[in-house]
Amino acid sequence: MQNTNQSQLEFVVLMAALMSIVALSIDAVLPALPVIGDYLGTLNANNDQQIITMIFLGLGIGQLIFGPLSDSFGRKPIVYIGFIVFIIASIICLTTKNFEMMIFGRVLQGIGLSSPRTMCIAMVRDSYSGDYMAKILSIVVMVFILVPVVAPTLGQFLMTYFGWKSIFSFTLVFGLGVMIWFWLRQPETLHDKYKIPYRLKVFKTGTIEFFKIRNAVIFTLLSGLITGSFMVYLSTSQQIFEKQYDLAEQFPLIFASLAISVGLATYLNSTLVVKYGMHRIVNWSLLAFVVTSLLFIILFNNNQNPSIFVLIGFFAVQFFTIGFLFGNLRALAMEPLGHIAGIGAAINGFVSTVMAVPIANFIGSYVQDSVQPLFIGFLVCGLISLVLFYANSRKIASVLKQV
Repeated sequence: MQNTNQSQLEFVVLMAALMSIVALSIDAVLPALPVIGDYLGTLNANNDQQIITMIFLGLGIGQLIFGPLSDSFGRKPIVYIGFIVFIIASIICLTTKNFEMMIFGRVLQGIGLSSPRTMCIAMVRDSYSGDYMAKILSIVVMVFILVPVVAPTLGQFLMTYFGWKSIFSFTLVFGLGVMIWFWLRQPETLHDKYKIPYRLKVFKTGTIEFFKIRNAVIFTLLSGLITGSFMVYLSTSQQIFEKQYDLAEQFPLIFASLAISVGLATYLNSTLVVKYGMHRIVNWSLLAFVVTSLLFIILFNNNQNPSIFVLIGFFAVQFFTIGFLFGNLRALAMEPLGHIAGIGAAINGFVSTVMAVPIANFIGSYVQDSVQPLFIGFLVCGLISLVLFYANSRKIASVLKQV
């Protein structure tokens, strides 16, 4: 299904570039949150977190629209429609002087960006399957992680020399460049024989089919819990490092170093997943995620923040485990959905994101003078994930015995 003129390397990098528009739209804005908040007249620093979290709400909603449409009309046209929505949303963010309109623009940005994000996963599923699909997804995520490494520094630079609005302008230009590359080089991955004639009931039947598949549902819920806990960090990181630790100038460097931890894990996963399998790696990673959270809470249960070096160490370990979870959980959810990859990717993304946004907003509201609420949130999400994972594993084992 791959175009002979397009190498696997180009395919992986292009898919990562599509997802990177999302990462750039989120992470480059982080250093500018206080400035944007002042410009828009927000009175509470916690409200600024919504500029980050609400784009995720749009990502979740948009996937429900674009996923089913892509199963009927192909992946490429849907990517173009999504980018047009992103352009309109970016103009709203650039021109508004109202906080509520900024939030609306960010939600609309998320809706537009949900198209390339969802289509990226669907195109990988169209082209690969099994543990090799997990390997490709891991490599895509690894390249995608490079954006958070540089995005806050880029955002800080643009804000300092050109103002915070230049961040939105740069993201728009970057996205346009990726779209041109995508248009010129990426072939359609949805084979004609798999196209589903468009009817409104297609979404209904696809949704019913999705929720009949136990593995797809369970691993989608796990993705929501892990994504939600990580989203808390994304939305509060600027507040933690700049307000609690007074490290505004060092924030981009700290953020980049922690992003490297996630990237290293995804790189290792691309090799290890073929050898050990997705289930085993998810099991190990969830255990490490829970143990790390619990250890932090035990050691620092007096609400006093540890030194910045200790905190970075715990974050690095925590995000290292998350790096193994992101790609594998998504791949495990998508594995049985090859016949409805577009709708499957949409529902998977919608459910996990709609779960993640309230988790992030709720836990984030408690992150004011201490980072302990963040790790309590990690622990609760991790424990629930473990329970679901083991319950599902026992169910699979019992079915195999009956066979």
